Amino acid sequence: MIRKAKIEDSSRIADIQIFGWRNAYRGIIDDLILFNKLNIEKKSQSIRKVLEEGKEEWYVYEEESIIKGMMIIGKSRDSDKAESFELWALYIDPLMMRQGIGSQMIRYCENEGREKGFKENVLWVLSKNKIGIGFYEKNGYRKDGKAQEIEKLKATEIRYAKEL
Repeated sequence: MIRKAKIEDSSRIADIQIFGWRNAYRGIIDDLILFNKLNIEKKSQSIRKVLEEGKEEWYVYEEESIIKGMMIIGKSRDSDKAESFELWALYIDPLMMRQGIGSQMIRYCENEGREKGFKENVLWVLSKNKIGIGFYEKNGYRKDGKAQEIEKLKATEIRYAKEL
């Protein structure tokens, strides 16, 4: 079941995000960042604050009382895509991947965008994240030609889009 995230989910969401980063980005982002800078307790506090403010759309995938995935969605943050909906983040606990959870969550995001009147969904993915790119392409997303550098991570991300 996909539901809105609650404040009490913040620790589990932080765990999924950080474990997801370490799993997906090892070899792409410096290990010093992945293992020394990322901290579940600090991330949990940050997420708790965001959820308390209620300004962003955070969701979790929960099954049998276990949160297995998380995502953040909303209006596109890109000035050239002001009329698009965006998947800001999507992470599945690496131990629970390949069960269709990510596909269910991305469809949920697309349906939310459609219901809000958007005609396109966009997302950003690290250019060297082959697993992520394969997943998004399998779900109908295509590169739209936009890329940007993330200096603090020493990585490039590329934007993907899909008509809704």
